[in-house]
Amino acid sequence: MPIYQPEMECASRDYLHAVQSQRLLKAVKIAYENIPFYRNKFDEMGLQPQDIHSIDDIHKLPFTVKTDLRDHYPFGLFAVPQSELVRIHASSGTTGKPTVVGYTAHDIQVWADGAARAIAAAGGTRDDIIHVSYGYGLFTGGLGLHYGAERLGATALPVSSGNTKRQIQLLQDFGSNILCCTPSYAMFIGETVRNMGIDPKTLQVRAGIFGAEPWTEPMRREVERLLDIKAHDIYGLSEIAGPGVAYDCEMQSGMHINEDYFYPEVIDPDTLQPVPDGEYGELVFTCIGKEALPLLRYRTRDICALMRTPCSCGRTTIRMTKPRGRSDDMLIIRGVNVFPSQVEHVLLELGMDPNYQILVNRKNNLDDMEVQVEMGEQMFSDTVKNLEAVEKKMESALQSTLNIHARVRLVEPGSLPRSEGKAKRVIDQRGLV
Repeated sequence: MPIYQPEMECASRDYLHAVQSQRLLKAVKIAYENIPFYRNKFDEMGLQPQDIHSIDDIHKLPFTVKTDLRDHYPFGLFAVPQSELVRIHASSGTTGKPTVVGYTAHDIQVWADGAARAIAAAGGTRDDIIHVSYGYGLFTGGLGLHYGAERLGATALPVSSGNTKRQIQLLQDFGSNILCCTPSYAMFIGETVRNMGIDPKTLQVRAGIFGAEPWTEPMRREVERLLDIKAHDIYGLSEIAGPGVAYDCEMQSGMHINEDYFYPEVIDPDTLQPVPDGEYGELVFTCIGKEALPLLRYRTRDICALMRTPCSCGRTTIRMTKPRGRSDDMLIIRGVNVFPSQVEHVLLELGMDPNYQILVNRKNNLDDMEVQVEMGEQMFSDTVKNLEAVEKKMESALQSTLNIHARVRLVEPGSLPRSEGKAKRVIDQRGLV
């Protein structure tokens, strides 16, 4: 398999350490001098930028969490003026307000480099057509792989998501070589291909790059069987860069992290202390190559482990395991971040009691979400027609806040389980762990 940037992806550990140290010092200086939030954090800790001498001092820096972005909505954590931004993306926030991220022209190049490395690791070359079926817009998926394809010199096909039979027609007619979408949508495409009587061997697709939602190794093998391709994992999150933070190589034995741009740590989410390589904990990233949003020690809430053992592909970068859960209550539904608190916010806005439960399942290999809501005593005697109208109203309000469809089902008062401790709001039956 070709390696897009071997001078960095296959660099010696000493060279990577020097690059990381140089870039960390620059990022810390930028954050302290241009972002009041970080300057106040440093001052409270009695820390000065000159106290950081190398990447080995990263543990001295404060953590950043998602609520910090929400509290400084929309642009309070940006280190550059708006005139230097060339792009803004956003993802779902916990109360309806999105998490906003900005990019300078340099940041777009960093992001494109990471995505290009991922495409090359999946076997992509400048002679290939990259079929991008991630959503475009404020979501980072579509444009992330799109710019990565162009950066590699390949042909980007910006199909976006939906209209599956048209997707398949384009795969046939254009001869696309690499498919990029969520793993659940890849499964659906594969099943549709076979239901249409098409032999997947007649398609020119030979690999897929799938991410934006959790998926298991058995699901990977099923996607590979359905489409007769090799399925590669890709990891990213909008706060750090979008897809391309880490990616599978042909060995499929952990995702290589672009650690020259995004320095990884894994910590115990309770003690906040580092855990040894190979042990599971919460993934933390520091942006050491970005200008607009140089987040320091950002807690992703994803649970994984790091591996520093050499990879047979020749790359020397640290690898991360596929995340096996989260340390918070965020769900990822069809690539969209969903928090129970968002659902609760909508229900309260509509005057409902906050007695609800979220059921998540996977039907026809696509995520399915149902919100069960207890009726108030005054609603219990309403006609079926009135109750259906209430359900539709709640579905519409949830769609507006979550940006995905969720069915709403009203249930009898007192029928949902109660708990003396933390309420169990989510039942996730997708079997992703």
